[in-house]
Amino acid sequence: MSRVVARVRGNIERVIEGKPDVVSSALVVLLAEGHLLIEDVPGVGKTMLSKALARSIDCTVRRIQFTPDLLPSDVTGVSIFNQNTREFEFRPGGVFANIVVGDEINRASPKTQSALLECMEEKQVTVDNGTYQLETPFMVIATQNPIEMEGTYALPEAQRDRFMARVSIGYPVEAAEIAMLDSRSDSNPIDDLEPVTDAAEIRKLCAIVAQVYVSPAVQRYAVALTGATRRTDQLNLGASPRATLHLVRAAKAYAAIHGRDYVLPDDLRTLARPVLAHRLLPSVESAMSGRSTTAILDALVAAVPVPEPQHRA
Repeated sequence: MSRVVARVRGNIERVIEGKPDVVSSALVVLLAEGHLLIEDVPGVGKTMLSKALARSIDCTVRRIQFTPDLLPSDVTGVSIFNQNTREFEFRPGGVFANIVVGDEINRASPKTQSALLECMEEKQVTVDNGTYQLETPFMVIATQNPIEMEGTYALPEAQRDRFMARVSIGYPVEAAEIAMLDSRSDSNPIDDLEPVTDAAEIRKLCAIVAQVYVSPAVQRYAVALTGATRRTDQLNLGASPRATLHLVRAAKAYAAIHGRDYVLPDDLRTLARPVLAHRLLPSVESAMSGRSTTAILDALVAAVPVPEPQHRA
């Protein structure tokens, strides 16, 4: 686990400098078999991060550029009549890959966005009367710009809830930005990236993550964290049961990456913001008072009693 993760991390950090927390979050989502939403202003490396992760793994990768005229069939595929065989043939769409990079996902219409719902949750695609299974690992890495709203369609709550985590890259520190000017003056470092692992090895790591132990006390703590978001009057929409499942799965991957075969309460606290914040909707009073969902979530997490860490005998 540590050997493969170190190789992939090093490969990504050749392109995304000075953002170890963001890279770690992407690796956690990959090994937890989730999907990642990268939300930030233009030009900070959202697409570069997704492409660097995709290129670090020797597997099938497809990129979908979401535009207003993109059709659902462009995403899922379409049945075409074959004149020779006199039968309909299925032509796979962009989601038929191990890693799908969806660039500027909020620029497509809600109808096209909804084409991702089934494949993200059930890892299958239904077209006409046929259901087609997707290969594992399967991960959607979507990017969106939260600032420029002209010509965009906000992701519906049902789709945001399917993303295991949301991360923001942010602006680089001064030293990293100066280093970027040196390294990219005559070439793009992503062009030189070579795969450092493959799909079969990622599947093995996902199986290891699935075996990480979560004690009953830590399970109750995870439920208490998401339950707190449902009971407060500061939020109109709290975290779903799917969010609880995603939080525990992400914590198992986080523990495995850090060399543990058990989850600590601190793992859940660390991941609460990237896993839960994008699923919450503030109440009208909270929005008018200027309180963000992140600030509300942090206060709720701080108020939930932390159980004593328990190790397996």
